Amino acid sequence: MVRIGILGSGFVSEFYMKGLIEVPGQEVVVNFSRSDDRATAFAQRWAIPMSTTRMEEVIERDDVDLVLIGLPNEMHKEAALACAAAKKNMVCTKPLARTPADAKDMLDAAREAGVMAGYAETEVFSPAVMQARGLIERGGLGEILSVRSREAHAGPHSPHFWKPELTGGGALMDMGCHCIEAARYFLGKDVRPVECLGWGELLYHHDKTTAEDSAVLLLRFEGGQMSITETSWIARGGLDLRNEVYGTLGTIFTDVTRATPITAFVLGEGGGGYVVEKCDMDTGWIFPCVDEARVYGYHEEMKHFVECVAKGETPRETFEDGYVVNVILEAAYKSMKTKKWEPIEY
Repeated sequence: MVRIGILGSGFVSEFYMKGLIEVPGQEVVVNFSRSDDRATAFAQRWAIPMSTTRMEEVIERDDVDLVLIGLPNEMHKEAALACAAAKKNMVCTKPLARTPADAKDMLDAAREAGVMAGYAETEVFSPAVMQARGLIERGGLGEILSVRSREAHAGPHSPHFWKPELTGGGALMDMGCHCIEAARYFLGKDVRPVECLGWGELLYHHDKTTAEDSAVLLLRFEGGQMSITETSWIARGGLDLRNEVYGTLGTIFTDVTRATPITAFVLGEGGGGYVVEKCDMDTGWIFPCVDEARVYGYHEEMKHFVECVAKGETPRETFEDGYVVNVILEAAYKSMKTKKWEPIEY
């Protein structure tokens, strides 16, 4: 039995719990929030036996084998270093940190402690994306030449996301991490990113943030392969999450939020109810996302990390991957300012 403590009782932790529902051999024994009301409500909602507003109560418990870090970006380093000091296995949500320096400190601490340190990048655990990778591994697409990924919605769900001093950036930091890791997953992690060109602007949300609400990143790999990342906080209609993979012998498209198995036209008084993450309305033509946590990758992700703890194995997404993504993001933000291609320097 892998006993789990969750740091954070908000949006991402809700998805963690939905992902854990069907995972055998695990039990969530405690959750943390900075708010007593949120901690208590979360524990009651998910039948967790204990909640707390003291992070150390989760990390230092003898009956916690795995700590899930579902906290705001500015708290990731503090939580990870505390887990490492307590010799606790951990999994951290994306992005790993606000800067490569913080990510490296987290990686080094986990390595020195000898604990499992998983990077919770859901995109590469999405069943559609995993099946796409399977097609690539079987040679169905030949040599992969380019990847295009898009993640967009109308803006963050929580106020702290709008503050770059807390998060490390805007739309690119928030969602570009998904797209970057998807490209590495499709191309293969043995193919090294070498330089990038970034564009980002604050086009609409001037009253909410000083960070970019729209961004594009071109990332060139050592073999000449290219990935294109598009992120936006100005896209109406709910989360738009797509990938395109182009090879010498084939092409793959994934679209888990728009090309759903159900389409409906709704004008009734009750509307369509919950449609998809960050959707603006539930009337007219709607495209409900079926089993949202599963199609995003939370089920496969949680199952993988729990099994790695149980078996003492290294997960396929680690703090090293999170560090690489942070390095690329930092180069992208530098490129936004210089308007030039910038090298990826690890």
